[in-house]
Amino acid sequence: MPAPVHRPGRRETRAELRRQSLLEEITTRGPAHQGVRGLLNSLGMNLAPSKAELTERDNITKVSRHWIGPRTIAVVNAKGGSAKTPSTILLAALLARYGGGNVIAWDNNSTRGTLGWRTERSSAHNATVADLLPHADHLLGPEARSSDLERFTHHQSMDRYDVLRSDPTQLSSEQPADEASFRAVHAVLARYYRVIMIDTGNDESLPAWSSMIERTDAIMVPTITRPEHAESARLLLDGLSRSGSHGEQLADRATVVVSQASAAEPAPSHYVEVFNGMARAAIGIPYDPAMSNSPLLLDSLSPATRRAWLAAGAVLAEALA
Repeated sequence: MPAPVHRPGRRETRAELRRQSLLEEITTRGPAHQGVRGLLNSLGMNLAPSKAELTERDNITKVSRHWIGPRTIAVVNAKGGSAKTPSTILLAALLARYGGGNVIAWDNNSTRGTLGWRTERSSAHNATVADLLPHADHLLGPEARSSDLERFTHHQSMDRYDVLRSDPTQLSSEQPADEASFRAVHAVLARYYRVIMIDTGNDESLPAWSSMIERTDAIMVPTITRPEHAESARLLLDGLSRSGSHGEQLADRATVVVSQASAAEPAPSHYVEVFNGMARAAIGIPYDPAMSNSPLLLDSLSPATRRAWLAAGAVLAEALA
């Protein structure tokens, strides 16, 4: 008796099967490099990566993504000490190192922003956003070159992103915090960078803050594991959701990062659960004393902390799609 012939069902006719690319089924995972499996593979075995390693690889793929046109990410929480600056630094580092650079962290803070204190300073200058502003028209002109920005930005040698500092020695009244200044600086950065990470101040009433929100594609809302900081994050999300369609979209797509404030503080799990019901996603960051380092470098963190920040970066990158 001849062998039975497989006949495609109604949903997969021969013509439909001929139109399906066979390349879509090909994956390249490679053997395990981490943990016991990675150790055994170094001795000659060929074990597949664990679920945890696959998750980490998937997160790396997400933060490596490029988009058509620049993306602006605001790191926002009106409560001081909520880890806005460390969040800005580490997310810029992740997006730059895995995505191939072309990322800038901008200290849009009129009240003694500390981004410049927590990052490397250029050996050639000590320029701030106030120094860049008078040159905005030239930098947007046809004769400007990307290297011209090096007069004003501070390159991070290890983590491969740039920093545009504010001047923490000036009073807030002396900082360029008006709407026109923000728009001019943002236009310059959007011309030369694919990702703009904005470290924000604590005053949401400033014109530059509102102008920033109008031009923001996604927000990261950091908080530490203390009730007043978490409440400030909740109020920000609630306020944005009531501010109009764009603000509501930002709140709905927000990534909340809950950092354990100290070894004596509770784990982030409670607030992670709370904010997972309010925002697109919430990620917990374990306590790590290296978070206080200056400059703050991605490689200085413990493996568990790096994985947690990588997960946060992956969630944020998905919100930019």
